[in-house]
Amino acid sequence: MDVARTEVRAGKGRRLGLSPSRGSLARLGLMALPVAFFAAFFAYPVAAIVARGLKVDGAWQFGRIAEVVSQPDIRHVLWFTTWQALASTALTLLIALPAAYVFARFDFPGKQVLRAVVTVPFVLPTVVAGTAFLALLGRGGLLDEMWGVRLDTTVWAILLAHVFFNYAVVVRTVGGLWSQLDPRQEEAARVLGASRFAAWRKVTLPALAPAVAAASLMVFLFTFTSFGIVQILGGPAYSTLEVEIYRQTSQIFDLSTAAVLTLVQFAAVGAILAVHAWTVRRRETALRLVDAASTTHRPRGSGQRALLGGVLLTIAALILLPLGVLVQRSFKGPDGYGFTYFRALTSADGGAFLVPPIDAVGNSLQYALAATAIAVLVGGLAAAALTRRAGRFVRGFDALLMLPLGVSAVTVGFGFLIALDEPPLDLRASWILVPLAQALVGVPFVVRTMLPVLRAVDERLREAAAVLGASPWRVWREVDLPMVRRALLVAAGFAFAVSLGEFGATVFIARPDNPTLPVAVARLLGRAGELNYGQAMALSTILMVVCAVSLLLLERVRTVSTASTGEF
Repeated sequence: MDVARTEVRAGKGRRLGLSPSRGSLARLGLMALPVAFFAAFFAYPVAAIVARGLKVDGAWQFGRIAEVVSQPDIRHVLWFTTWQALASTALTLLIALPAAYVFARFDFPGKQVLRAVVTVPFVLPTVVAGTAFLALLGRGGLLDEMWGVRLDTTVWAILLAHVFFNYAVVVRTVGGLWSQLDPRQEEAARVLGASRFAAWRKVTLPALAPAVAAASLMVFLFTFTSFGIVQILGGPAYSTLEVEIYRQTSQIFDLSTAAVLTLVQFAAVGAILAVHAWTVRRRETALRLVDAASTTHRPRGSGQRALLGGVLLTIAALILLPLGVLVQRSFKGPDGYGFTYFRALTSADGGAFLVPPIDAVGNSLQYALAATAIAVLVGGLAAAALTRRAGRFVRGFDALLMLPLGVSAVTVGFGFLIALDEPPLDLRASWILVPLAQALVGVPFVVRTMLPVLRAVDERLREAAAVLGASPWRVWREVDLPMVRRALLVAAGFAFAVSLGEFGATVFIARPDNPTLPVAVARLLGRAGELNYGQAMALSTILMVVCAVSLLLLERVRTVSTASTGEF
């Protein structure tokens, strides 16, 4: 049957005048630039830093892996990394799943704005998220001042900050699929005598399982590789793999141990992404089976209104309160509320920078714009190449595009300095180095945003254009681009927002006279003094406002097709 189906498909292509190899050649052409980009600016730097750590006199020292992993302090790091990631994932699901239902099923005033607000923490640098919870829960924080409640340097502070950061992952991924499920299926089960919980457990939950699994894996990935949050809130007692790689690289200068930890993290991330790819394929299968019509309605009855109220209170306490504390701390100066810390950003007299800290705003915007252009070009070509489902090679390429989200950004940044120091890639003194590192993080968001929309385009339109003699480039320009233009804007917006917040790699390669906003915030927090702390709060507030405006604009251009896939 499969053979016959293949022959019919091939015969149809011949009748249309399409060469069987034309699509494959076009796909390979589209993949050329993304493959070259990732090979030069991801695989090569990571391989270079690992080789530098594990090669001694030209010989590989693989025995070093067992030696490092067997150390008690490293085992403690591995245990804490895994444990806190599992706990953070479970807590995020528990708190965010009700919100996913509310955003999927309810229609209420301010929904569009609120959806953008809950996404702000995700695109903020992790160092800013850690700063927000430090200002809320730390020594001298808001809760400490009001009620004497202090959770700094504790696991609970880290877990809550991770929920704050990953809340939008569950809301968007699970809520996107939930909005497509036909509620009449669950209602039919209720008519047949099932209780509300039994109908949800037997009808809705199995349909949601792929999206819940995908969201869980992504939250686990982000918390497993957590850096800024743990570095700020964890203190010396708590360290994830990413934090330990940074410490071994920049403080102890033990590249051998850092290389081993990079390999361990790489293996873990590879396994996570392999499972995630499988769940995504299951979710795409589910999407073809459900009704994509809108299913939202105004909350009915006291139960639904209470659920909406509970979700709104959760968002206020978990999202708005930490962000509000950032703003409050940025205006609270030694002489009361005012613009003292914002005015201090215009001077370099503090000694923390060679230039006024406010210059970091312009630097970040310029770098982010360049990174967005690179990410859209590379990610757009990659998404176009992946549009037609193919074999293991293309699926492997899809997984490769996700690796920068999980592989140590610290390793990538330090690898840039080690590897890109000789012609033809001697870029250490070039400004483009920072946008290249930021684009590595932006490309996966471009692909994940555009790919479902491209796959929704009717293949017969492309075939008709090809029959009329259009080249693959013209087919893309005349058929695909008009349909995915708004999705492209959404992808560019997300790439811009995450580029603004990139910290792990940028902290190594940003020049002292051209700091980015996240690097400037981390540098100010690392210096004692009320003025430095206040300036860090002021810069964090500026970054938060820029990200919030970007996301509000994205919500205005989002289409049903980009919203309903469950992708960012």
